[in-house]
Amino acid sequence: MRAICACLLACSAALAAADADKKVEITGKGHRFFAADYDKHIMAIFGEDGKIEWSKHMDGGTHDAWVLPNGHILWTPSGDKVFDTDPKTDEQVLVYDSKTHGNEKEDVQDHGITPLADGGVAVFESGPKRVVEVDRSGMVTKVLKLPIVNGDPHHNMRNARKLANGNYLLCLSADSKVVEVDGEGKVVWSVPTEKEAYSAVRLADGDTLIGCGYAHKVVEVDKAGTVVWSITETELPGIKFNYVAQVERLPNGNTIIDNCHAGPENPQLIEVDKDKKVVWSYRDFEHLGNATPVAFVLDAPGALR
Repeated sequence: MRAICACLLACSAALAAADADKKVEITGKGHRFFAADYDKHIMAIFGEDGKIEWSKHMDGGTHDAWVLPNGHILWTPSGDKVFDTDPKTDEQVLVYDSKTHGNEKEDVQDHGITPLADGGVAVFESGPKRVVEVDRSGMVTKVLKLPIVNGDPHHNMRNARKLANGNYLLCLSADSKVVEVDGEGKVVWSVPTEKEAYSAVRLADGDTLIGCGYAHKVVEVDKAGTVVWSITETELPGIKFNYVAQVERLPNGNTIIDNCHAGPENPQLIEVDKDKKVVWSYRDFEHLGNATPVAFVLDAPGALR
C-alpha cells in the first residue's frame, strides 16, 4: 500500500510539473505579438495577456512571416511557396510557387521573404541559390542568381532581407557569415559569425543586429564589423538561450530575442534593454512548443526586423 501511495504521489508530482510547464508565464508589461511554432504546428497572434486572438494550423512550419499593414499574414511554410492569409476570413492566396520558373526539378526551401513597398515580395530561394522578386499577381519581376552561396538547401540561406537601398542582406548559414550584396549580386559588405547566422537586421544607424543560431547569442556589429553590443546564453539570470532565431530592434532601443529549442524551463520570447536587463519575457508550452523560430511584436510601430 505504501509503495502504491508513493507511486501515486510521484505521478501526481510529475503531472503537476507537466501542467506547470504548460502555463503561460509573462514577466513585465506584455506585448501583442505574432509567433509560429512547428512543434505545435501553429501560427498565431497573441494579445498582451497571452491569449490567442487568431490562429492557424500549419501542416509543417515556417521560418519567416510578416504581418502586413492590412493585417494579412505573408508567410512561407519552409518549403517552396509563399502565401497571403487573411486572419479575418482565413482566406489563403498563393502568392508565389518556387517550384516554377526553372526550379521544377530543384530542392527548394524558402527560409526568407521580404514584403516590398510596391506590394511585391522578395523570395530568397535556398537550393536554387537565388533571389526572386514577384508582384502581387505572382508575376516574376527579377531573378538574381547567388553563386556566392554554399552548402545544402537547408543551410544555404536563413532569414534574408531586401534593404531600403535596394541591396540584399543574406544570412549564409553554411558559411557562418552575413553578407550584403548589391542588385547584381556583388558582395559589398560581409561579417563572419560564430557557427551560423539565422537572422540579420540592418539598423537605422547602419549597424547590423544578428541572431546567431546555435552560437546561443545576439551580436550587434558596426559598419566595420566590430561588435558594439552582444548578449550571450548565460547573461540573463534564470534564462538560457539555445537557438537564437529571429531578433528585432524596437524604437526605444530594446531588443526582442526569439529563443528557439531552449526547453520548457525557458521563455520563447525575451525583451532586453541595452543594459541587458529583462523588460519582458513570454513562456508558453501550452499553445507553443519547443520550435518557435518566428516571433515578433506587433505593438511597436517602427520596429526593425
